[in-house]
Amino acid sequence: MMNQVERNDWPDTSTSVLLYSFLQHSRDCTFVSDLNCLKNELLVSRISDDDDDDELQTDGNRCGRFQAREEVPDEEIFRIIGAQLAEIGDKLTAEIETSVIQNLAQHFRRENMSKEVMTMQISHVVQELVRKMPLDMEKEKAMLVISMALAKKVVNSVPSLLQQVFNATVNYINQNLHDYVNNLAPES
Repeated sequence: MMNQVERNDWPDTSTSVLLYSFLQHSRDCTFVSDLNCLKNELLVSRISDDDDDDELQTDGNRCGRFQAREEVPDEEIFRIIGAQLAEIGDKLTAEIETSVIQNLAQHFRRENMSKEVMTMQISHVVQELVRKMPLDMEKEKAMLVISMALAKKVVNSVPSLLQQVFNATVNYINQNLHDYVNNLAPES
């Protein structure tokens, strides 16, 4: 069975809003219906009644209650920025070789791959592409756009990987570009 990402593993951060908006506004997105399901996943967060109720049930789900996710500060700003970055990403996707996408998708298909390994795979590919591509933008912005463009292209080729790729991309961005992303929103 493929690695499944539980609802309670979704990061409720500006990064997830940014990536979702990027994917939503990208051209040639072949996984729109899956993306709409992802939106529903992102809009709720799971809270368990107590630690004992967090056991895996026979149907594969976990016990607990669900509640609406609190809005991320500056959420609308991150949606707008994600849409703007999607325009840049649409131009960059033509530069990414199909073999790179197929290789990354193959890594994500492997069973029992940890979040850390998935994040390292994205990091490796992003670094290679930043090194190879002539980019007329700051390095952090290039890394951000390339990581989100990779997510789009991998999921376009294998839509069933949406949750895994989304989560791994958010982890990569949070680990490598956290300050950059937080500084995208203007000071209030």
